[in-house]
Amino acid sequence: MTERRPFCVNRGRRPGVGALSIALVAAWLVPPLHAQSSNLTGVVGISSQLVDRGVANSPATPILQGAVSWTSPTGWSLGLSASTQVRSPGQAAETVAQVSHYWLVSENWQFRAGLLYYGYAGDARSKVYDRAETGVSWIYRDMLTFGLSAIYVVGAGDSQPKGAADINFLWPLAWHFSLSLGAGLAQPLEARYSHHYGRDSDSPYSYGQAGLRWANGDWRLELARIMSDQGRQPRGGLRTSPWVATVTWSF
Repeated sequence: MTERRPFCVNRGRRPGVGALSIALVAAWLVPPLHAQSSNLTGVVGISSQLVDRGVANSPATPILQGAVSWTSPTGWSLGLSASTQVRSPGQAAETVAQVSHYWLVSENWQFRAGLLYYGYAGDARSKVYDRAETGVSWIYRDMLTFGLSAIYVVGAGDSQPKGAADINFLWPLAWHFSLSLGAGLAQPLEARYSHHYGRDSDSPYSYGQAGLRWANGDWRLELARIMSDQGRQPRGGLRTSPWVATVTWSF
């Protein structure tokens, strides 16, 4: 990332993610490399869909999101976010809680380990399982991130963790623009949907994203093309849009 604000569309480490639980994951992955004091940050935004590792977690409808995150000079980070469909503002679509710690390996490299919990309510719960995720990441400046994750699905009847690996690259361009690229490999989280595709439920699928980001001060806009060999398939009635757009304001 090129900015200090802990927010990125499509979750820095994860190609194809809608906006605001993103604040937590971005705070997880990209705190200031030389933080001198505790940093409390808030973000609000709107995204066209919640997409995680190339798979939809919400309908293709505007999603209103908000998040807060705290980073300490000792390397600890805490965060909480919530999102809801604009057309149904009284009910949360997704909530995310996060705790993590980072270590400076050198002037340019840092290592990060963390835990996240994703919760879903109402209609979303009938389509997407809650899950806990542990992960480690290696970050070169704010440009290159490589992460490994173990995901534990809650209530799916499968106690085996699912694995995922992600790599992301951000390259600054002129006039506040940046090129964002990402790719990954993951096991499907919900075997009941994988059987419909005629594939082994644990067979990994690939995904990625390519996008253009504009950031100036507290504002950020991004348009990303989502690619996945599973995301186009319906997931409990949810289909992944080929494009995801997000606008956010940090404070």
